[in-house]
Amino acid sequence: MRRKLLMLVASTCMAFAAQAKGNYADYVSTLVGTDSNFELSTGNTYPATAMPWGMNFWTPQTGNMGDGWVYSYNANRIRGFKQTHQPSPWMNDYGQFALMPTTGTPVFAEGDRASFFNHKAETALPYYYQVYLADYDINTELVPTERAAMFRFTFPENEQSCVVIDALDRGSSVTIIPGERKIVGYSTKNSGGVPGNFKNYFVIVFDKPFTYTAAVPNGDIRKGELEASGNHAGAIIGFATKKGEQVHARVASSFISTEQAELNLKELGKLSFDQLKQKGRERWNEVLGRIEVESSDVNELRTFYSCLYRSTLFPRMFYEKNVKGQIVHYSPHTGEVLPGYLFTDTGFWDSFRGLMPLVNLVYPEMSEQMEEGFYNAYKESGFYPEWATPGHRGCMVGNNSASVVADAFVKGNIKKDALEMYKGLLKGANAVHPKVSSSGRLAFKEYNELGYVPSDVVGQSASRTLEYAYDDWCIYQMGKRLRRPASETDIYKQRCLNYKNIYHPKYGMMSGRDSKGNFPDDFKADEWWGPFTEGNSWHWTWCVFHDIRGLISLMGGDQAFINKLDAVFTTPPTFGGAVDTRKQLIHEMREMQVVNMGQYAHGNQPIQHMIYLYNYAGEPWKTQYWVREAMRRLYFATPDGYCGDEDNGQTSAWYIMSALGFYSVCPATDQYVLGAPLFKKAKVNLANGKTIDLSAPANSDENRYVQSLTVNGKTYDKNYFTHEQLMRGVKLNYQMGSKPNKRRGTKPSAYPYSFSDNNE
Repeated sequence: MRRKLLMLVASTCMAFAAQAKGNYADYVSTLVGTDSNFELSTGNTYPATAMPWGMNFWTPQTGNMGDGWVYSYNANRIRGFKQTHQPSPWMNDYGQFALMPTTGTPVFAEGDRASFFNHKAETALPYYYQVYLADYDINTELVPTERAAMFRFTFPENEQSCVVIDALDRGSSVTIIPGERKIVGYSTKNSGGVPGNFKNYFVIVFDKPFTYTAAVPNGDIRKGELEASGNHAGAIIGFATKKGEQVHARVASSFISTEQAELNLKELGKLSFDQLKQKGRERWNEVLGRIEVESSDVNELRTFYSCLYRSTLFPRMFYEKNVKGQIVHYSPHTGEVLPGYLFTDTGFWDSFRGLMPLVNLVYPEMSEQMEEGFYNAYKESGFYPEWATPGHRGCMVGNNSASVVADAFVKGNIKKDALEMYKGLLKGANAVHPKVSSSGRLAFKEYNELGYVPSDVVGQSASRTLEYAYDDWCIYQMGKRLRRPASETDIYKQRCLNYKNIYHPKYGMMSGRDSKGNFPDDFKADEWWGPFTEGNSWHWTWCVFHDIRGLISLMGGDQAFINKLDAVFTTPPTFGGAVDTRKQLIHEMREMQVVNMGQYAHGNQPIQHMIYLYNYAGEPWKTQYWVREAMRRLYFATPDGYCGDEDNGQTSAWYIMSALGFYSVCPATDQYVLGAPLFKKAKVNLANGKTIDLSAPANSDENRYVQSLTVNGKTYDKNYFTHEQLMRGVKLNYQMGSKPNKRRGTKPSAYPYSFSDNNE
């Protein structure tokens, strides 16, 4: 009997494994990170039902119209199903509109039409969303394509089953065309970054004739009328339904015209709802399946593939295909319809670090399109975007388009216009956008003259200096590879060392410095803001991505550097004496405080690479320990699954690469710095047909230390892989153990790239 039972268990496990193979999308929960609020972020995400990098996302709406927190996990009422382009609650949305099914007396106002729901009757997958609306006894389902979607409403028996179409406020229009069972309209609602002629045009086609129509100008339900326009336009259509009757709505939109929206509707073809659902599932499995990982812990698989899903949403497509099949886009910079790709809804301050390098490695075909799109933004506006949604937005610091372009170029993903793109980087390094000071370089004159951004001229000066110095190095690298003359590139080679100018020798950390060269007398390493962006000196001191050995030299050598790294985790999570925690505490501060990792603030981006820096000073086993700690303690496939803002895929991309055993500490090098893999087996299916095969059979939470590593069967002692090495296809075999190997990777010859040691 016992043998039969064991055979049954074994056969069940084998069946589960066979079923799970290839079904990566079904491990994803789009609800991860949605249990967030203004005071404490556990992701600040919403459940985006979408195609990878799709132009349009769809989400259930629990928040008020215009609220950046469009969906909160702890809410209990849904107000509508919104087409959204929101990259984060802090940037909010644009071009949005919503549908909401109801029964009974027609209602329009979002509070009146809202229905109770429960997560037990909700399915949230990348390619499919379903929820039961309890107040109306309606089951709502939707499946997306890149620019269109199909809804399936299952109604009860009711004489007055309705669908509300809400084009939202700040300028909108809706027209009902009963003879075609169609509704057309547009929304102009936005949060900035658009010209005066901006509109998102939409078309909705139902498969059931209307028996009720009402136009709704500014909340006034006018039965029988077919048009509404003004500040806040909407419409209601209705019909009698039988119990269990399904009504479908086919929806598409365009930033170009109503006619283009009709053309985008053809993405649905003649496929049924279930066929579209399967097609979407296949597309997500294709994208997520670029990385195959194996684990007996289903929660590890859920966390990994939920993070990979988040890493393949942004930057989003902002282009369409015209009637001739040509790629065109509405320019948020000029208001014209222009040829070529455009991508938007990303902040390079976040995504240059890990998200864009992940795309460059795993999805190079998308990288090529994105880089063309960023170049088009430069040509149309005169500046590369730094934070785009959809046009230039005033947010964050740095000139990190230099990193994004240079890294793609170094990785071979820029196939044309490289010289002109490089010239665009030169312009951005020596100018500032006339209307949006975060594009280009604010205080570039002072930086170029003094070698740092002075703290008495502009805020967040130390952060700007550190990022400008790294960006100068990126420009130098690209110029050198393009064989530009030394008379042009040497200035950037020199300026990439400007980080040294804000190193406070008394405290051994980065600091603000005024235009007379004075460091502050009252320096406090834990004090937030002032010369720093969303952080303090504990976070920003390490942002010398391109010259860690140079930083080590400033600090007095390897042991002093290691001691300072160690101190990040042992220093209490304080914020400096100037912070009134009752009034001035921003959510990033609280997120650092509550995870009990000292001053390590993984919930914000500037310090995320810091764990990997032990590799540069002879103690790589500490990287291995802390990488696993961060993955184990800070990432879960739950609504509170992140330790801070997910930020357009960056925090997820850190996890994806770290789980594979490496990270892009310095984009625009050809190197990935080693940590330790999370899984016993993993495979990256590269676009060129090659594979990265990873094997670590003894891997476990206890066995987190790399004892030895072979690459294609040969012992490998370096603390980095090269891009070329991985792209050729490679077999990585790890021997893992419970105690550190304090001999492997400890020699200077094993250290990753640093500018000061590279004899450039």
